[in-house]
Amino acid sequence: MNEKNQTIPGKSYFRIGEVSRILGVEPHVVRYWESEFRWVKPIRTKSDQRVYRKKDLEALINIKKLLYEEKFTIQGARRQLNLSRPQKKLPAPDDQNRRLRELKRGLMVIREIVS
Repeated sequence: MNEKNQTIPGKSYFRIGEVSRILGVEPHVVRYWESEFRWVKPIRTKSDQRVYRKKDLEALINIKKLLYEEKFTIQGARRQLNLSRPQKKLPAPDDQNRRLRELKRGLMVIREIVS
């Protein structure tokens, strides 16, 4: 199945056999990618079967594209996925200092009230 025409069925959960058929790779390849890429975390059932969510399947499709079409190595694909993920924005140092000063003032007021 070609990734350009690849559609994910309208289900919430997929077993490894379904995932391997959708991706066009063997189940052992899916398990290997699962071990190499932290974005793929299937749920385990009581009988210890892997159940992949839609977001896992989307990540696997992305991984396959990076490895097979764009010819990235495992490490390169991992790096590329890290770059494409939105990073959490940290507050600017000035903003942090302002918040700390406000917190200190508030604590001093509480201290005066308690004393």
